[in-house]
Amino acid sequence: MASKAVLTLAEAKKIAAAAQAEALRNDWKVTIAVVDDGGHLLYLQRAHDTKFGSVETAMMKAHAAAAFQYATKDSETAVQSGRLIHLALPGVIPAEGGVPIVRDGVVIGAIGISGVRAAQDGQIAAAGVAALG
Repeated sequence: MASKAVLTLAEAKKIAAAAQAEALRNDWKVTIAVVDDGGHLLYLQRAHDTKFGSVETAMMKAHAAAAFQYATKDSETAVQSGRLIHLALPGVIPAEGGVPIVRDGVVIGAIGISGVRAAQDGQIAAAGVAALG
């Protein structure tokens, strides 16, 4: 029988807590979304004074990172270098802040951050993913 690694709710909360700690260290107000390997929302939190548009953006960044199994920063870089096909791919968000969560070489979910500059969103997402080790 085959088995499949999954991202648990407890792990999603741990990732989000580490991301939130990074945001708070820098006084950044963000929305944090964590999805499973199918791009389905497991956990969401938004600072009360974060723009409400960041909610959908964070979820879309997480979904794109899970669906394409690479960081949304990669699509941002591709578009900036002229590979405009990334703009036509369904669900692609060419802005840093979406990062896949990988266990034993397999994508088990993703995190998406929105609310500050794209590089800062990416910094926060990386801190979240690092919490799993």
